[in-house]
Amino acid sequence: MKKRIEKDSLGEREVTQSVYYGIQTSRAMENFPISGIREHPELIRSIAIVKRAAAEVNVSLGELDFEIGQAIIQAADEIAQGQWHDQFVVDVFQAGAGTSFNMNANEVIANRALEIRGVGRGQYSLCHPNDHVNLGQSTNDVFPTSLRVAATSLTKKLTRELEALTEALEAKAEEFHDVVKPGRTHLQDAVPIRLGQEFAGYAMAVHHGCERLQRAQDALGRMNIGGTAIGTGFSLHPSFHTMIVRRISELANHDFASATSLIEATQSTDDFAEVSSALKLLSLDLIRMANDLRLMSSGPNTGLREINLPPVQPGSSIMPGKVNPVIAEALNMICFQVIGNDATISYACQAGQFEINVMTPVIAFNLTQSLEILCNGIRVFRERCLVGITANEEHCRQLAEQSLGMATVLNRCVGYDEAARIAQESVSTRRSVKEIAVQNGVLSRERAEDLFDPAKLTRPFVIRCRTEPRRKTKDKGKKLH
Repeated sequence: MKKRIEKDSLGEREVTQSVYYGIQTSRAMENFPISGIREHPELIRSIAIVKRAAAEVNVSLGELDFEIGQAIIQAADEIAQGQWHDQFVVDVFQAGAGTSFNMNANEVIANRALEIRGVGRGQYSLCHPNDHVNLGQSTNDVFPTSLRVAATSLTKKLTRELEALTEALEAKAEEFHDVVKPGRTHLQDAVPIRLGQEFAGYAMAVHHGCERLQRAQDALGRMNIGGTAIGTGFSLHPSFHTMIVRRISELANHDFASATSLIEATQSTDDFAEVSSALKLLSLDLIRMANDLRLMSSGPNTGLREINLPPVQPGSSIMPGKVNPVIAEALNMICFQVIGNDATISYACQAGQFEINVMTPVIAFNLTQSLEILCNGIRVFRERCLVGITANEEHCRQLAEQSLGMATVLNRCVGYDEAARIAQESVSTRRSVKEIAVQNGVLSRERAEDLFDPAKLTRPFVIRCRTEPRRKTKDKGKKLH
């Protein structure tokens, strides 16, 4: 394999002639053979957008030669369009602040720009990774800015999936509107609820999670690009910051803004933690929902069997005919990972010292992973599980009628203590509360059929067991709570 000689401040070394990256990327590959995981494609695309915007601004300000700038712009645009991603070879666990990733981008763009100009790779006097591609920039403003662009793009995709999930849950709520089943608290019998009401509750939880994520996304729009090393804009043209933020907004199709304080935005990574926190809270609700569905579908012969999840694959290598709730289980595991990622991001955010946070690479890896796997996991859950759920309506109603929670109906008839005694008798005799109430003369058969209708009990109304006059009150019209 042909080699070329490149040099940096630490000396010279050979680099394979066929690759676009250079000496600093080669050193990083040797220094960080950690996970084998490379940066997220969206982060690669985003840093290319930043590099293109920087070149355009530098050319317009007269800071960069036009021909060199045009070659850099073309090379960066190719990367933004998905080319040359195989040349981004630095591990996600790398040098602090993301210097290795930034230099990987600088070297790939520089060598591709040289090729565009008809010059051999490594001829950096004509297009240098630092002097030209990285002109007016520092890793300390480029990397966080690139992450803001990437996270914003991924957040938009996740938001669309959350909106689709909310709509699918609302459709199920409508479909299951008339399905009455026992409610449960502490995993024990409670008053009845409609299956549609439960799904409507899930839909609202996802909707709230989506709103929370959108609020957190707003914070990602505060860019520190132009702050260079520590947020002071050292060695930078005074118009660079405003111009590059405007150009990145155009290229990324999102309205980004200048941070109020470039110093604070360079020091702090709290905005990323805010997005991660929103993802964690969303995951907690998704776990709860997935667990409910697994329990409601348990069985089929020895569990609750209130609903049926669509069978997507055999569930056991030894037990014939077994089908497991694998899609809901996968969603759980995805959410567990997101919660763990949030813990990592939290530790990384507090680990910054003085003017920058050197832990941004691990923040970037965990945040982009959380956004990616949640987006994909929610789509799979919606398409391969949620839309195919069916209800065992008659079985649900039978369970509701047998629920010990039905004893609550008797509170206004015989008082809490006597109702509790009837409930205990129901448990010991395996007869329904309604049957015992009729047998003991508490209610007539006709009145019992009316009061113990599970569907009625899913709506707010006052249970009156006897005909009695309404009490007069001096505070007429006042609501009593």
